[in-house]
Amino acid sequence: MLPAIFVSHGAPTLPLTDVPARRFLEGLGSGLPERPRAILMVSAHWETVRPSVNAVAINATIHDFGGFPEALYRLQYPAPGSPALARRVAALLGDAGMPVDIDTERGLDHGAWVPLMMMYPAADIPVVQLSVQPRLGPGHHLAVGQALRSLRDEGVLVIASGSFTHDLSQFRQPLPPTEPDWVREFADWFDAALIGLRTADLLDYRRLAPHTVANQPTDEHLLPLFVALGTGGTDAPVTHLHTSTTFSVLRMDAYAFADAA
Repeated sequence: MLPAIFVSHGAPTLPLTDVPARRFLEGLGSGLPERPRAILMVSAHWETVRPSVNAVAINATIHDFGGFPEALYRLQYPAPGSPALARRVAALLGDAGMPVDIDTERGLDHGAWVPLMMMYPAADIPVVQLSVQPRLGPGHHLAVGQALRSLRDEGVLVIASGSFTHDLSQFRQPLPPTEPDWVREFADWFDAALIGLRTADLLDYRRLAPHTVANQPTDEHLLPLFVALGTGGTDAPVTHLHTSTTFSVLRMDAYAFADAA
């Protein structure tokens, strides 16, 4: 059975940058227990009032950013969609009391295609994207994941894509030469809570974790992690797959929930 996975997607330029996180993602797909028949990607970069899934024949590549090198805008990831999987996701969430919208036009934003391009470069696995609801908080996203647990029995790989730390205001000033203590201490707290299966603490991370506002000014880049946690099971082992830092302040950690990758 496939695990549920959380990955940090970092800057959009990750596919063009030779850093440890890129090399990790390039080996992640082949290191999983099996090749998925489809992928459900939960991206921090699609925010909606209530859950939405895309149902398209071919996913367009959304370049939802500006000011980057021209080579980045030429990258394409035309993975097939799966309207059938989109309907399945909508049904599972609906059964859990969460109405779902189906979007028949949206493609994949960079939170989705950036890691997928490195994990499965052939773009030949059907992909459906699921949105996040920042106003509803971690508990809602944990419940979303729990409602989707049966997908793992159906050969669907659930990938939650966000960022372990994500304060872009740091880029408006000279970046520190090495990872500062306030980044490391936040990441260490989160890692200990995940490995220790301290779900109640994780749900209350904004109050309990050190330096929360400095590392996560808003919730959206950690909300996908709670979906993966719910899908894998809050009482199942958590495996820390990768840790590295880009630009000194962006932690690129990744985790597997339930069956280890």
